[in-house]
Amino acid sequence: MSDLPNTPQKDRPWLFRTYAGHSTATASNALYRGNLAKGQTGLSVAFDLPTQTGYDSDHVLSKGEVGKVGVPVAHLGDMRTLFNDIPLDQMNTSMTINATAPWLLALYIAVAEEQGADVSALQGTVQNDIIKEYLSRGTYICPPKPSLRMITDVAAYTREHLPKWNPMNVCSYHLQEAGATPEQELAFALATATAVLDDLKGKVPAQDFPQMVGRISFFVNAGIRFVTEMCKMRAFVDLWDEICRDRYGVEDPKFRRFRYGVQVNSLGLTEQQPENNVYRILIEMLAVTLSKNARARAVQLPAWNEALGLPRPWDQQWSLRMQQIMAYETDLLEYDDLFDGNPAVERKVEALKEGARAELATIDGMGGANEAIEYMKSRLVEANAERLGCIESGDTIVVGVNKYQQHEESPLTAGDEAIMVADKDAEADQIARLDAWRASRDNDAVEAALTRVRAAAKDGTNVMPATIEAAKAGATTGEWGDVIRQAFGQYRGPTGVSRNPSNRTEGLEEIRERVDAVSTKLGRRLKFLVGKPGLDGHSNGAEQIAARARDCGMDISYEGIRLTPDEIVEAALKDEAHVVGLSILSGSHIPLIEDLMKKMHAAGIGHIPVVVGGIIPEDDAQRLRAMGVAKVYTPKDFELNRIMMDLVALVEPEDIAAE
Repeated sequence: MSDLPNTPQKDRPWLFRTYAGHSTATASNALYRGNLAKGQTGLSVAFDLPTQTGYDSDHVLSKGEVGKVGVPVAHLGDMRTLFNDIPLDQMNTSMTINATAPWLLALYIAVAEEQGADVSALQGTVQNDIIKEYLSRGTYICPPKPSLRMITDVAAYTREHLPKWNPMNVCSYHLQEAGATPEQELAFALATATAVLDDLKGKVPAQDFPQMVGRISFFVNAGIRFVTEMCKMRAFVDLWDEICRDRYGVEDPKFRRFRYGVQVNSLGLTEQQPENNVYRILIEMLAVTLSKNARARAVQLPAWNEALGLPRPWDQQWSLRMQQIMAYETDLLEYDDLFDGNPAVERKVEALKEGARAELATIDGMGGANEAIEYMKSRLVEANAERLGCIESGDTIVVGVNKYQQHEESPLTAGDEAIMVADKDAEADQIARLDAWRASRDNDAVEAALTRVRAAAKDGTNVMPATIEAAKAGATTGEWGDVIRQAFGQYRGPTGVSRNPSNRTEGLEEIRERVDAVSTKLGRRLKFLVGKPGLDGHSNGAEQIAARARDCGMDISYEGIRLTPDEIVEAALKDEAHVVGLSILSGSHIPLIEDLMKKMHAAGIGHIPVVVGGIIPEDDAQRLRAMGVAKVYTPKDFELNRIMMDLVALVEPEDIAAE
């Protein structure tokens, strides 16, 4: 009998995470403890939009947004509840927070101290990447320069007090969601990292700087073209090593290591035949796990039904099991890198690196990422238009969307409980608890602490110590955010949509003729007002609608993100809009549109057609139509030219429509 082969030495698996948080801190805490009991090995906290943008739950802009896309955390009490019975000194916690990163990290530190934890041993990450917020997500508070300053304040503070903490997670994930090509994703993310490190260099001792370079991590996106995506990750590894060595003189290879976590692509999840998304998620995970030398350190997977609404715990469990099967049932972790020496892979990696270096050179020539935001934004809008155009034309096949559309109805989507519905009373409950918190605290101590935050912001002192003091004193997220807004000012990001038509003409001739005919009959150019009410900053869809309408000859007024219903009504009156188009992806469409429709009728413009786009279940779509909304569009409506025809028809005089 021959000897049995030696058992291969397995690599340690990556961290298993699920991006989660909703309704209230109490509900989210229960979800976290349940996921940890199922084998999740790290936490990834989703915060709601008011928390991300520095507003309290009772602010006018927070209406309808509380607890929708994440958990509301307004003060130390909420953070305490969020991590109840979860020992933070034993946890690796990722917090997807950017503009309010100093504040949320301060609350986390305060809770850890209350638990008796050794703060210097805390492990985790704050995303803390503001630059991509200007490009894709819109949860910024103040302009780029002070935002960069606060990023490096956090980094410098963690060097001294939380040496195991990742102070910044350069996030290219949302760049791909906004349409970035692989080369743009590489270049824009690396340009962001260098902007941060250039600023940080003056805030830490020279001997400690290489170690701080080693604490910068990345959060990436893996799309369906998994060979390209795997090569992109190998290109990231090479380029980051090159930058650390040549630009910053980092000699120790361990500080030049490209460390990243990943969530695979949500942009490609389809509302049509959503069960197909299970395969998409699995294939996308391969891109960041197959190549050992470019393997993710943490993976979180979306749920198969996220294009329909809020996933249930069972849906999240299914995604977690996908990771566990890959790590524990397959032999993936027993082998060296499977792609070293592969000529096709090497060619693709080199091509991606060459394209990324060209983009990096352009950005550096503009003064770095902080100075090139408008350029990068316009590039993303153009790339996203190209992506959508290929889907519309059929050049890019999306199964179940533009090909193989005939299908059996999925039993997984049947019934009222196919997706989870956020607690409709959560917002009122959160506001009541916020009022009680304010009533029970020492307001003099809060004001004194906020005064110190204000002074630190203005005189250049690191904002973290004063922010931690304010957190412990009982200040709220909105109060801290107001201090930052007062100190640094607010910011309105570029939209990436100019008023000048692009060169796109294919397939638009008939629509342009109808727009011209209608405009002649109206006596002026058809005016289309586009905007995003509430705090949802995912503007990709709104930008593409505005750009296509512009190319069809309409007069576009794109008001951008973070608008109140009053501001939209004011803009519709001022611009004498013929159609109002609104995009809401956060799930807050019912309260926001209900408020808007009432205000439009009160202002005497209730006759203007309103169209709404977003992740909107059919029951909600019916409610919106009952309110008077003319058209409702969801992710399944990918044919932009058909939407353009619908818009023209809404204002088309009867004599033209009859021709």
